[in-house]
Amino acid sequence: MRCAIFAFVFLLVACKEKPKPIEPYDEVVPSAIVLKSLESPTQGKSHLPRLKAVNDVLHMTWVEQEDSLAILKYAFYENEKWSTPATITSGTDWFVNWADFPSLAVNGETVLTNILEKSAEGTYDYDVKLHLFNRTENSTESTLSRKRKTNFLLNTDGIPAEHGFVSSAAYDGGFYVSWLDGRNTKNENPEENQMTLRNAFVSLDGEISQETEIDARVCDCCNTATAITLNGPIVVYRDRSDAKPEMRDMTIVRWVDGQWSTPQSIGNDNWQLTGCPVNGPAIDTQEEKVVVSWFTASNDNPRVMTAFSITNGEKFGAPIRIDSGNAIGRVDTQFLWDGSALVSWLEPKGENVVLQVARVYKDGHHEEPITITNTSSERQSGFPQLEVAGKTVFVAWTDLEDDASQVKMVSFKIN
Repeated sequence: MRCAIFAFVFLLVACKEKPKPIEPYDEVVPSAIVLKSLESPTQGKSHLPRLKAVNDVLHMTWVEQEDSLAILKYAFYENEKWSTPATITSGTDWFVNWADFPSLAVNGETVLTNILEKSAEGTYDYDVKLHLFNRTENSTESTLSRKRKTNFLLNTDGIPAEHGFVSSAAYDGGFYVSWLDGRNTKNENPEENQMTLRNAFVSLDGEISQETEIDARVCDCCNTATAITLNGPIVVYRDRSDAKPEMRDMTIVRWVDGQWSTPQSIGNDNWQLTGCPVNGPAIDTQEEKVVVSWFTASNDNPRVMTAFSITNGEKFGAPIRIDSGNAIGRVDTQFLWDGSALVSWLEPKGENVVLQVARVYKDGHHEEPITITNTSSERQSGFPQLEVAGKTVFVAWTDLEDDASQVKMVSFKIN
């Protein structure tokens, strides 16, 4: 089945009302945590935020909509001030989707992001177009003048099919980029008509090399997650087993001794599902340490899980459940300096759907979650973003109040 199978997740939470505003936040948070509203650099109708912190600088991309025109923008937050937002690119022929959002990676002063551009008439016929540029200190014009390479194809198969769900991570001399590749879905042989996972290396000059298929059959519409350990790149994604009924569990592949490892399950949820839940994993690394968070609904029990590794992702500890029940998912995760991690997710709470954040430790315990905001289970609310810069935590999400999407943000500090 293709990406049209969204209904499963939303049957789990029958919440279609508009999000109820919080004035101020209606959740009592721990005394040490003070949520601070942060002015967003976005304008007008905005959504699909992505965050990345490097050396205490917070980088952000998002998409603004002006009728049929989609605009990918970028800004960075440094010394408690946003840079002038820069337009990276715009177009009317993009595939703009709540779950298939632009990626964001930063290597020194070089930023890599992407858009999805329609390649044919089919609903899911689109390509990945990369954009590579240097961040600057001042104006939009100077940022645009320092672009390294723009609008270049990641997937070069030339087949009008689905190519998306991109994730990327900075590495020596460039970036490792992973994506779901549908070139084989146009194959008439049913046994070969499968969504695949591919990876390539993109240099700081935009040269693409080492393109490899690293899994020949994966879940069609769940985001991927790419990160770097002391041993090199790793990719986490939702796999799709050949067994009947199918298993749709979290899986990791690692770069070991010059090649990609055999896919290995994380958590062994044994979630049997004949459709895509549109709910991929989140990952962060800290030298040899890895944290992965994900959503599963195996045994009709929707929940958010987190697992830690101290062996570059080779082995993981027992999964830790952190939600309060009947979770929706859409997770993100970030390490803190002490080896614990923050996890964000959506779940119902009373009549509302809320965005939660909790601190979890590798020994299996976690602190009580704090509620960042009321939100919505609607697709347009997208995937909230969590990022840590120094000891400041940033959270961004798409607010749907008054039927007009707008990126909103808060920050808080952890002692």
